[in-house]
Amino acid sequence: MATKAPIEDAGDARMRLGKPKSYGAGVPGVVRALEHAGAQMGVVRSVLTLTAINQKEGFDCPGCAWPDPDHRHVAEFCENGAKAVAEEATVRRVTRDFFATHPVADLATRSDHWLGQQGRLTEPMLLREGGTHYQPIDWDEAFDLIAGELRALNSPDEAIFYTSGRTSNEAAFAYQLFVRAFGTNNLPDCSNMCHESSGSALGQTLGIGKGTVTLEDIHTTELVIIAGQNPGTNHPRMLSALERTKANGGRIIAVNPLIEAGLKAFRNPQTVRGVLRGGVELADQYCQIRLNGDLAFFQGLNKLLLEADALDHAFIAEHTSGFDDFRAHLATVDWADIERATGMSRADLEKVAAQVQAAESIIVCWAMGLTQHKNSVPTIREIVNFLLLRGNVGRPGAGACPVRGHSNVQGDRTVGINERPPAALLDALDRHFGIASPREHGHDVVAAIRAMRDGQCGVFLAVGGNFVRATPDSKVTEAAMRNVGLTVHVSTKLNGSHAVTGRQALILPTLGRTEHDRTGGREQFVTVEDSMGMVHASRGRLAPATDQLRSEVDIVCSIAERTVGSDLIDWAAMRADYATIRGHIEACITGFERYEERVNTPLGFALPNGPRDSRTFRTSTGKARFTANELVIVEVPPGHLLLQTVRSHDQFNTTIYGMDDVYRGVKAGRRVLFIHPDDQKELGFADGDLVDLVSIWPGDAGTEERRAHGFRLVDYATARGCVAAYFPETNVLVPLDSVADESGTPTSKSIVIRLEPAGDDPVGWR
Repeated sequence: MATKAPIEDAGDARMRLGKPKSYGAGVPGVVRALEHAGAQMGVVRSVLTLTAINQKEGFDCPGCAWPDPDHRHVAEFCENGAKAVAEEATVRRVTRDFFATHPVADLATRSDHWLGQQGRLTEPMLLREGGTHYQPIDWDEAFDLIAGELRALNSPDEAIFYTSGRTSNEAAFAYQLFVRAFGTNNLPDCSNMCHESSGSALGQTLGIGKGTVTLEDIHTTELVIIAGQNPGTNHPRMLSALERTKANGGRIIAVNPLIEAGLKAFRNPQTVRGVLRGGVELADQYCQIRLNGDLAFFQGLNKLLLEADALDHAFIAEHTSGFDDFRAHLATVDWADIERATGMSRADLEKVAAQVQAAESIIVCWAMGLTQHKNSVPTIREIVNFLLLRGNVGRPGAGACPVRGHSNVQGDRTVGINERPPAALLDALDRHFGIASPREHGHDVVAAIRAMRDGQCGVFLAVGGNFVRATPDSKVTEAAMRNVGLTVHVSTKLNGSHAVTGRQALILPTLGRTEHDRTGGREQFVTVEDSMGMVHASRGRLAPATDQLRSEVDIVCSIAERTVGSDLIDWAAMRADYATIRGHIEACITGFERYEERVNTPLGFALPNGPRDSRTFRTSTGKARFTANELVIVEVPPGHLLLQTVRSHDQFNTTIYGMDDVYRGVKAGRRVLFIHPDDQKELGFADGDLVDLVSIWPGDAGTEERRAHGFRLVDYATARGCVAAYFPETNVLVPLDSVADESGTPTSKSIVIRLEPAGDDPVGWR
């Protein structure tokens, strides 16, 4: 039976610490998923909803972007996918009475967990300038307000249009078309904070900013290297694919500073072996590398492969450029620096290299553990060097696999959500619609925050997401947001960004992925692209939470209609029939030929991928490019540590489902710091001590310090000198100006901190 929303916001008051798990998933994971679903939806609604997740005639999970297999189980979802769906399909409701009871100042004191647990938003709400409470507003008035504020700006570049990775292809295409017709490329999105580094590096070296493997490649490869990724929590359905890898004789090497349960073993709750026989061991070798040591790790492997002449000379000669310069540079990289950066010995790396040489096909998977460092782009370029040396691109069971973290974040970029759009896209839009797209690059996330901070933004519009909690330097970001004239959030549920507002603020409630969409009086469906370039349909099954909800497509087209007019673009036609939008996508973007026909097949279709399909590389040389990447080691002063921010197991991005992290042994709490016992002792602290985290950053005016209060120290198996804590609680420690070279991604995985005993009132939710 569904339960009521919590009244109390307990924070860490009941926190307990236990032993970490040694495996991922299992029957306990099923129990946790069903308990969460039942509390949010009740039994009958849970069955109806969960059996439709990731099914061919169902809806795409609003969680991660892991691809669907051809053959689907009845339960084609993971524990965290069930939680994501339950959060959206909850029977709890946030009504106008809730907002009348809770002023914005009160909402600002609440945790994102508490806010999210209140339920679905039910009608448009407006916070008027000088007001204390959100109040109801009708849709037409809300659209007119937004359009009026946009038209009143001195320049279109004074507006910022943010996108979450949950947004469908149809909504995202309409959104970017509206923004460019309005006259700006200010289209920051969540990619800027996650896989922007991957796109930059892969685009330079392989000619495509995406991965180059399929799900079948994962199943059949002889070796998978998983670096900087925790699939057990962040992409749990990947564990089933890795189970197939092992069953087919493949091997797995994990590269991670933390010992993670989901990399050690997997107990598949849908198999006898997983339930009764202890499951399957995953990692054949676990390399507990230092934070930011991945560039050195792959340079060490590449040096060993060169020394052994374990190369695919024919592939290198025919399909690559830059090999001689790469080899010459690598000869200058010193083994002492590699060992210092990785925390591993040459002998350790030689063991890895032996497995590499024994494998005829290799895939490298990675996620945020590699993309959120200053040198992330060079690191990923070095992974490409590693793959090219033995021809592990463009053949079965081999390639690059950046694992995306949100269900359509890759699709949004494909259909035009990009602050630095390629000229070919703009040319196609201009030809097809008769508009004049702006050519100057727009703001990414960090540049958008700077613009708001500096008074250069009058309107901020977000389709999905939780911008304030997802971004770095929390105090700076919050102050920047409060500097905006109008902030608008298209959302399904409350989150912290709704409590950090401009002088006026709108909340526009939208349909979720689980719900029927009858916009225009017809049954609509949307499409999404998974992490491996497959495009497929998503059809909601549930009745909308209220009859006041509108789809993202409807909202975007309605705002556009009032702002830029319909002389050149028929927004009403797109709103009435999403097939019209798909027709426009087909006309403007390569790879979507026969879009409507192919997406209505059960499996959808694969977008073209030159490196994978034909060893075609659209780079500056027309070939896959070897690169020379300088090894720069993050220097940590004595008495300091290197921090990475991570998710808990009860979390998806900034959505906090619960207060537990069962794999790491944390119950009913989030303000913890995972630290090696020897580091703890060396710094004069003990397990369970309460500390403040203080980051240091070399700012223009001298060393800057940022503080996060009240974290409990937890003995944990992490690399020496490296610690971990959950975001968004630690985003306050990440300087706005600390970003990856070339990609601009915040460096949330390598923050230099020191520990201080906690102050008098240490524990709060932020």
